[in-house]
Amino acid sequence: MKFTIKIILLAFVLQSMQCEEDNINYNNITQEQLNIKKQEILNYISTFSCADASSCNSIAFGAKPCGGPREYLVYPNTVNQTTLETLVNEYHEMDSAFNTQTGAVSDCMVVGPPNTVGCDNGVCTILD
Repeated sequence: MKFTIKIILLAFVLQSMQCEEDNINYNNITQEQLNIKKQEILNYISTFSCADASSCNSIAFGAKPCGGPREYLVYPNTVNQTTLETLVNEYHEMDSAFNTQTGAVSDCMVVGPPNTVGCDNGVCTILD
């Protein structure tokens, strides 16, 4: 009996130690959750600065209902690329799930990467 109780308690402890991101319910995404996740990504990017245009990159962001990204984010190459890609991939999964559950439609226009990015006062920006 004591062994069974210990196993049950251990299961509860392990369950409570899961990462918050692992608890995202992709079956019930809200616009507010998307907004919060996007702001988290923008806040992460804003903690880094650029020195010149050559230190800026872009990454596809979001998921249009017809496929392809909604937009591109620009960021300095001083960010941790793995962290940024993880955050952007989480957003993409959330956005795709939201599109499916809401039956979203879009113009299906292809959004290409920016032609020219620059560095303005330490912030990467799209110039075209």
